[in-house]
Amino acid sequence: MEKRALGRGLSALIPVKEAETDSQEKILQIPTSQIKTNKYQPRTEFNQEKLNELISSIKEKGVVQPVLVRKSQAGYELIAGERRLRAAKSLGLDKVPAIARDVADVDMLEISLIENIQREELSPIEEAHAFQRFVAEFNFTQDKIAKVLGKDRSTIANTIRLLALPKRIQDYISKGTITAGHARALLALPTENEQLRVCNMIVKKGLSVREAEALVARRGSGAKRADVRKDQNITDIESRLQQVFGTRVKIFHGKKRGRIQIEYYSNEDMNRILDLMTKRT
Repeated sequence: MEKRALGRGLSALIPVKEAETDSQEKILQIPTSQIKTNKYQPRTEFNQEKLNELISSIKEKGVVQPVLVRKSQAGYELIAGERRLRAAKSLGLDKVPAIARDVADVDMLEISLIENIQREELSPIEEAHAFQRFVAEFNFTQDKIAKVLGKDRSTIANTIRLLALPKRIQDYISKGTITAGHARALLALPTENEQLRVCNMIVKKGLSVREAEALVARRGSGAKRADVRKDQNITDIESRLQQVFGTRVKIFHGKKRGRIQIEYYSNEDMNRILDLMTKRT
């Protein structure tokens, strides 16, 4: 069956007028205690100032736009509207208006990602992890992700490549210490140590993206061509493995042997990677 185009935004998924009139899709008043958060929520950090503004608005006018949920065995699972749910809970509201939909896991991720992208509330690293989940958990290609989200394939590819950088640099991106443009320049450097050294120089000197690109070009110009070719081959393989496992992968390549290092960030993440390995054997 042809998948619907989600790049048009939430209005294509949640037409409010239709929801108010369609007898099969009414706005429900659901207890906040029965709604669990979205396990596919791509956003890991919530701006407290914006949340406080929403709390003030809801305190005065109530929850104007219903949250979107799906039925679960334990009650309901949130699809979209986590900030509204958090604000309602902080105000001690017993119930929130909600629309219940029968939605598959892949649609949960799509809707959550689109909602956050349209509101420009995700960091590049949060977007990268969300794109990787499409690849690792739902076997999406980068072309398919681009089509679903209404973005260029190059944008998807460049964002995913940020996960190849060291965790410290990824943290700098998430916090806004450096931009995604700075980070993409660092990807041209052959080793993790060199990337960290140059990143620290960028932060310390407050370099622009163009200045960072010039610095990277100067640092890389002295590398031996053979080493660069070899490193690029390894980097390409690392990138492919990162797309498969949805996490950072590092290859330590020697003349006769080497090792592959796959990072995980929680027990749940480790089990997810093990499941992927089991499915592919």
